Amino acid sequence: MVLVHVKQSEDRQFLYECPSSQSVDTLIRDVVLINNLQLRLLILAREGEQLCLHGPARAPNDDGDPDSDDDANYDSQKAECSSSASYRRQHGPFYLRDPSGKRTGEACDPEVAKTLRKTLAEAEACVSKEQVMHKMTLNANILKEALQNVRGAVMMCYPMGLPDFDPVHQLLNGTFNDGDLLDPDSAQMWWAGKELLREKKLCDHVGKNEKTKFIAKLQSRGRAPPPREPPVDSETQKAMAAWYYKQQQEQKKLDEDDDDSYTNSQWSNPKALKCHFQGTSCIRYR
Repeated sequence: MVLVHVKQSEDRQFLYECPSSQSVDTLIRDVVLINNLQLRLLILAREGEQLCLHGPARAPNDDGDPDSDDDANYDSQKAECSSSASYRRQHGPFYLRDPSGKRTGEACDPEVAKTLRKTLAEAEACVSKEQVMHKMTLNANILKEALQNVRGAVMMCYPMGLPDFDPVHQLLNGTFNDGDLLDPDSAQMWWAGKELLREKKLCDHVGKNEKTKFIAKLQSRGRAPPPREPPVDSETQKAMAAWYYKQQQEQKKLDEDDDDSYTNSQWSNPKALKCHFQGTSCIRYR
């Protein structure tokens, strides 16, 4: 099986396994599906944490944060309207105001939110770059199962459902619009600075060796080719630079050192081996 290392960025990469006889069109469609699911889960982990803290999103036509003025003037208004039953702030027991004003602040029960956080952490772990380091391949079924688990955890926190404009709802239902999401019909796959043509098979580009491994990148049609991978990674490059710097410093010290006292050492005597075999190495001349 050919191992395809799909690397969109340092934080977004995964491994995909397929036979060399597979068509490039099928390969691109499968990889694009995994790429989109991975991106959805990564964004979902971030938005899901905000959902646990500050509740559902505000409506798009809700201009500003109505709680900001209410919180600023709450003490004075409460003193003026303490005898009036018409003044009430209808907040839930787990209300936590969102500083950005994007969410309502009506958080769910913290005990139930623990389940959602755990599910989000598991989903994020299955699409993290650590899977590449452990040589674990991904497929669409694994990511769909993780997405389904998050959907169930969200339903536990909000049984009545989330509004259609909430990012978590859009991510779970596939309606979230992000510039990095790719179209499986028009996406391109690049390897070694060349595009893999859809009408060909994978073996036409990388050969028939089933143990082949290569790094590929996805790109939308019409965009410039993605940059090629550097010969070495950043950590190796840092180690090489440190080694060369150490060598330069040692050479600099040797150039500055003009001490010739080493000539009195035995190892610097060109006749030391001859004297050793003749048994005259212990003779000293005065």
